[in-house]
Amino acid sequence: MLKSIEGNFDNQEVHKLLIEHFIELRAASPEGSAHVLDIPGLKISSIKFWSLWQNEMLMGCGALKFLDKEHGEFKSIRIHNDFRNQGNGINVVNHLINEAKKLNINRLSIETGAGDFFIPARKLFKKCGFETCKPFAHYKEDVNSVYLTKIINNN
Repeated sequence: MLKSIEGNFDNQEVHKLLIEHFIELRAASPEGSAHVLDIPGLKISSIKFWSLWQNEMLMGCGALKFLDKEHGEFKSIRIHNDFRNQGNGINVVNHLINEAKKLNINRLSIETGAGDFFIPARKLFKKCGFETCKPFAHYKEDVNSVYLTKIINNN
């Protein structure tokens, strides 16, 4: 059974997972092309963050940033190393989609890297129905970024 906890930044396991996420993404992205948020950045009022737990073990996390009333952006999706390569990315994405529906979000978008390191992320989002799009919100054209979006049905 998957359990989600909103916020939870003070949990040591969540904190450690996010720090690993920041370090890894910054290392994998050329300077000026890393759009990962640090913990203070995830705590702003326009972002909701969840940690996901399986049998009391941290499975992963993800955040939803409100770009406007009906458009949200996924941020900081990360799977704990102990749960990688087991199909758990879909669990996090589906959780975030369900939360977005509850909040009446109609469009979800994400920016991810264009390099080989980000191939698994791009495959996951394509599998979940996201399609390539133009830069959205504050993003600009960048050869190191891929922009994806999906319309979700709120019924």
